[in-house]
Amino acid sequence: MISVIIPVHNGGENFRRCLVSLSECATQPDEIIVVADGESDGSWRMAEDFDTDILKIPTPGGPAKARNTGARKAKGDILFFVDADVTVAGDAISTVIEAFERDTDLAAVFGSYDDEPFETNFLSQYKNLFHHYVHQTSNPEASTFWGACGAIRRDIFLKAGGFDESFRRPSIEDIELGYRLKEAGYKISLLKDLKVKHLKYWGPLSLLRADLFYRAIPWTRLIMIQGKLPDDLNLKLSARLSVASIYSLIIALAASLYMPWFLLIVFSLIMLLLLLNRDIYLFFKEKRSILFMLKTIPWHWLYFFYSGLGFMIGFTDYYVKRLKGEKRKQ
Repeated sequence: MISVIIPVHNGGENFRRCLVSLSECATQPDEIIVVADGESDGSWRMAEDFDTDILKIPTPGGPAKARNTGARKAKGDILFFVDADVTVAGDAISTVIEAFERDTDLAAVFGSYDDEPFETNFLSQYKNLFHHYVHQTSNPEASTFWGACGAIRRDIFLKAGGFDESFRRPSIEDIELGYRLKEAGYKISLLKDLKVKHLKYWGPLSLLRADLFYRAIPWTRLIMIQGKLPDDLNLKLSARLSVASIYSLIIALAASLYMPWFLLIVFSLIMLLLLLNRDIYLFFKEKRSILFMLKTIPWHWLYFFYSGLGFMIGFTDYYVKRLKGEKRKQ
């Protein structure tokens, strides 16, 4: 049996699109559990028009708590977590089932966004295509998990303790669970043919807030706690070198105001950044256009800047809290 679990908080019309896509899957799940996470817009009522079980949490606790609540209610031996702002492909359920049937040692799987984002504005296209590219070019033997489109054996999920409910907003609760699963020796696979369409609209503020405060900073804290830096997904060596190159470029630009020969270093760093990220820029060009590719470059370099900033903030926060903890013990 497979149980689909959807946490929803003020889902709006996108939530209906999600439910419609599930109802149109060639293989139907055994149950769909909708967990209304302290909603105020009443969008959970849309689920009444579909064959779903609805659970309600009075006050918002975040997607981690909502998913855990659904998992405890679920009857299926496979839990398939789907976000309320995505639509699934027609073969999504069968793809998940077949993956677990092929490999009895498999503990969890996850997919990626597709390459046709719903919203047409530039930032939504860029953000979702970026995510698609990262997942599609990453190691199939994964070291993490993804809650927007990820499935896990129920017994393993419950044994691991589920998602960490201290994450009260959509953050890295799925990554943290993936790290725990990997540490316990479980096998996780990234299925590149398992795709969902992201319906979210991204604007400048929402993108920067999510990437910096809900991803980069808490992810850094998690890395410091784990003591490991996986060479995969957003943490690949090329990405780390790009972050270092961006900060070096800023320093070189500042120095060139006083020592013009630093412009040679500026040019070299620009060429290095283009070389390090050549493949993704060609991907943007292939999927959209040369103009689109050129527009992504400043945003991509800004991404490296605030990722580095997030790492420095998270690193400092981790050691400050660690020192305070050591002082209390003395």
